[in-house]
Amino acid sequence: MKFLALLVSLSFSLPALASEPHHALTMHGTPKYAADFAYFDYVNPEAPKGGELKNSVVGTFDSLNPFIVKGTPASGINFLGQNLLYESLMEQSHDEPFSMYGLVAESAEMADDNSWIAFNLRPEARWHDGKAITADDVIWTFNTVMDKGSPFFQAYFGDVKEVLAESPHRVVFHFKHTENAELPLILSQMSVLPKHYWTSAGRKFEETSLIPPLGSSAYRITQVDAGRRVVYERVEDWWGKDLPINKGKYNFDKVSYEYFRDQNVEMEAFFSGNADVRMSDTATQWETGYDVPAVKDGRIIKELIDHGRPAGMQGFSYNLRRPVFQDLEVRKALAYAFDFEWSNKQFAYGSYKRTDSFFENSELASSGLPEGLELEILEGYRGRIPDAVFTEEYKPPVTDGSGENRSNLRTAIKLLKDAGYEMNAEGIRQHERTGIELKFEILLVSPAFERWVAPFVQSLKKIGVVANIRLVDPAQYQNRMNEFDYDMAVLSIGQSDSPGNEQRDFWSSEKATAQGSRNYMGVSDPVVDELIERIIAVKSREELVAATRALDRVLLHKYIVIPQWHYNKWRIAYWNHLARPEQLSPITPAITETWWDKQ
Repeated sequence: MKFLALLVSLSFSLPALASEPHHALTMHGTPKYAADFAYFDYVNPEAPKGGELKNSVVGTFDSLNPFIVKGTPASGINFLGQNLLYESLMEQSHDEPFSMYGLVAESAEMADDNSWIAFNLRPEARWHDGKAITADDVIWTFNTVMDKGSPFFQAYFGDVKEVLAESPHRVVFHFKHTENAELPLILSQMSVLPKHYWTSAGRKFEETSLIPPLGSSAYRITQVDAGRRVVYERVEDWWGKDLPINKGKYNFDKVSYEYFRDQNVEMEAFFSGNADVRMSDTATQWETGYDVPAVKDGRIIKELIDHGRPAGMQGFSYNLRRPVFQDLEVRKALAYAFDFEWSNKQFAYGSYKRTDSFFENSELASSGLPEGLELEILEGYRGRIPDAVFTEEYKPPVTDGSGENRSNLRTAIKLLKDAGYEMNAEGIRQHERTGIELKFEILLVSPAFERWVAPFVQSLKKIGVVANIRLVDPAQYQNRMNEFDYDMAVLSIGQSDSPGNEQRDFWSSEKATAQGSRNYMGVSDPVVDELIERIIAVKSREELVAATRALDRVLLHKYIVIPQWHYNKWRIAYWNHLARPEQLSPITPAITETWWDKQ
């Protein structure tokens, strides 16, 4: 057996250890769609082509490169996976937990021991200038994003040892170890970039640019108005238009994104027909903001659509790097000042549900007390995690919704006093030994949150805590978050049905000091690091669920966030010249991707 292991280490592509080429990869089990599938279930294969989809965005942009830390990228070009401009090696289906189907790569082969994966590229795959997409493009893309891209990539792809081209249309990724079960799939998500474009004419990948780059997907960028508008036009001779994976998709001749300074202006643009579709993220706006003739006479359709998308976590997030928030008892105490029940009635017609998990609205969320495999996992960390993890179910403080939150505020005061915080001469809680005052800033990017935050600020004031709201524009907000330049912020941390390597970027100790990472709160805990690695290495869905629940429970008991709310429906309003598939994906409405224009 040792001799065989040595042979494996010396010969990366030993045929006996490779599986047959597969049209799809799946994390656990069998892919939903067979090799001869005709189209995805959530599309209309007969959808007509034509028309324009006019999207609206609040904010601005100053870059067409979403792969680097610098700048705010324009909408339509995503961080990972297929988008309007670039194609990925494989594409994820939207009605399975985690399955990838061949796109630029027509098939993939994996070593039986998970030591490497090979992608066989389609010979017909082309850039918009007609040049073939080759293994050199894949290798250049990988090396470039690892060297010059966002820190996210170093965490996401960190277990890759090297990538080699075995032919112009075959590329092989070799891994540092065999425990990262998700790595083959997340590599298949990687957007492929054109090496010949980026290495010519003095272009610098690490710098922002508003020059439309060369792409390979269904659309090309034809118009850029810096900070205001970007337009994509469908490529008529796109090489991938007849693939089953693209059947019924990318139906609009033109897709545009218009930028507006705030939601009120954006909404007026929608009502005037300058935008075709709008997803509302506030209950009040949905209930009261659509009382206009176009809605009443049916020209604008309003739909509430149930979905099964994991909600992740949205909440008041502490920056643990700040001395004021390094005391767990302080973090625990401040949660008692947020009266969700009253705010939900006042601002959301009681429609929201309180979030109590980092993996909300999914089977991955912890609940009750740990048991079974989850308990077995946590037992391995007993003594290194709070005993409460085993004896207390995490639940955020609850009120009666009357607006009289005296009982919870008394609890908060007791916790603060027990932690050594007393009132000083200015009426501010101050630690008797360290002199730290409980004063901080709450950073916001959306004016819609001010009404939710203002009552929280007033409740904090009653217990001697001074909080000030700071509203900034999207570009400034992103820059400050990239630099961890905040005290408290309202953050939303999305999750998928199949968590894995991205958890390093969210929570790992290494990323707590890496500016540009998504470990915004500064979590740095060896137990969390070990649980992340366990999630990445799982061999079954059962183990993934148990390990994720264990991570969820440990994070919750660190009190790094005051949870807010979630909503398990999409609020979509659209002009009636648009049509959608009868069956939508449970995780995304895929408007740009699968809807069409009836006119």
